Amino acid sequence: MPNIIELTDISAPELDVFARLTEAQLRSRREPEKGIFIAESPKVIQRALDAGYEPVSLLMERRQIEGQAREIVARCGEVPVYTADRALLAELTGYELTRGVLCAMRRPALPSVEMLCANTRRVAVLEGIVDSTNIGAIFRSAAALNIDAVLVTPSCSDPLYRRAVRVSMGTVFQVPWTRIGDGPSQWPHPGIDRLRRLGFKTAAMALRDDSVSIEDPVLCGEEKLAIVLGTEGDGLADGTIAGCDYTVRIPMAHQVDSLNVAAASAVAFWQLRAR
Repeated sequence: MPNIIELTDISAPELDVFARLTEAQLRSRREPEKGIFIAESPKVIQRALDAGYEPVSLLMERRQIEGQAREIVARCGEVPVYTADRALLAELTGYELTRGVLCAMRRPALPSVEMLCANTRRVAVLEGIVDSTNIGAIFRSAAALNIDAVLVTPSCSDPLYRRAVRVSMGTVFQVPWTRIGDGPSQWPHPGIDRLRRLGFKTAAMALRDDSVSIEDPVLCGEEKLAIVLGTEGDGLADGTIAGCDYTVRIPMAHQVDSLNVAAASAVAFWQLRAR
């Protein structure tokens, strides 16, 4: 039976996860097993449930219980479903809910790089990308273009931040991912060395004079390839580029100097796909 709770007091502590805790507090770095993230909209929540993520509580407009969220409510069993009209929920969250539904979910334990990359041929490595919109867009491209897994460096934004989850349209739950290292000292080395031991050649996406074209047949024919993408402003660090097997450029026209990292990822994923 659904556990539906009508809200009368928006200051109730059980609602903190939806409005009063920061992303860092939700992530609970000191106690990862207690970490929470927020999924928005019925479609995204359904994808999280399909992938086995555990719901903690739901927040939705009253009309959604028998509307777009009906199946979600049924799937979540006795998980608390906090509800009110749109005006009261907007007062709580500070904005109108995306399609009227939020779900707090438990963070899963992340696998090791070695476990994640077993039996994979194409992985993406995200170095220092801090914009959650870009993270979400990259995951959506990775899912659409058949990247087997995503690795994020210690300086990279969290793929389960709310905006990243929303922009990914829930594909962050479909593409396996983990962190490659627990702190800055773990990347680029020994991170690149771990990938090499797993049989990967590494391709640093960077506009350098000594780079090879993304259409290079030897590059495209690599059996196992890790595509390394850098931060929005400065791109990949010099040490990362030096440590990779290839430096790869996307040829540009009309004197355009570069692409946004999310756009570049889509081009790279398509061109360097496993054949």
